[in-house]
Amino acid sequence: MNSNSGMRGIRQVRRKKSSLSEVKLVILGAPGVGKSALTVRFLTKRYIGEYDHQSDSRYKHEIAVDGDPVIFEICDTSTKSAVDLPAAELVSWADGLVLVYSITDRSSFTYLKQVFNHIQDVRGVAQVKEKDVPMLILGNKGDMVHLRQVSSEEGEILAKDFDCNFLEVAAADQVNEIAESFYELCREISAVRRKNKTSLLERVLGTKNGNRVYHRGKSDSSLSKY
Repeated sequence: MNSNSGMRGIRQVRRKKSSLSEVKLVILGAPGVGKSALTVRFLTKRYIGEYDHQSDSRYKHEIAVDGDPVIFEICDTSTKSAVDLPAAELVSWADGLVLVYSITDRSSFTYLKQVFNHIQDVRGVAQVKEKDVPMLILGNKGDMVHLRQVSSEEGEILAKDFDCNFLEVAAADQVNEIAESFYELCREISAVRRKNKTSLLERVLGTKNGNRVYHRGKSDSSLSKY
């Protein structure tokens, strides 16, 4: 291989690497709802039923979403009790939040309401209402319907209150459904970034406050006089 083709290869690698999008997610929920099982199922497609984390776990993994490579950086929180709320720094760090409860544990469902209030305190009510921090609610352990304590309708109502997507899943035997829910959250995050970028551009150009925008290539002397 000659030096020119080698340089082209290096440029292609650099270009591909620089085009990677990074998404930071935090998985929140009461103890024992299956946060780690869902995270590992999404990242590796494997199911591991038992976890004993004493602290938060961090993962970084590249996955293709709609054909484009995305680096997912995920923090799987280790909640100690039903009154243990996530650190404010973690909530602020996240691009998106996954709120998990177990359909077999009503207290874990109630816990999410506390978490949501905490998110509003940290991120601001206005920002949450504007969906600047996209969220997803997952009702896990959907394969254990004989032990159900929370109905699907209750999950849908909660998602409507939080203005976010909702899905009942089973980390034990579902792969595609779990992956697609994470992909959709990623798409929402991308949409928020585009919206914020557009808003910033509009503020810079002054189009929102009625300021006149001058375009390059036309001198001030050629503008009509007032």
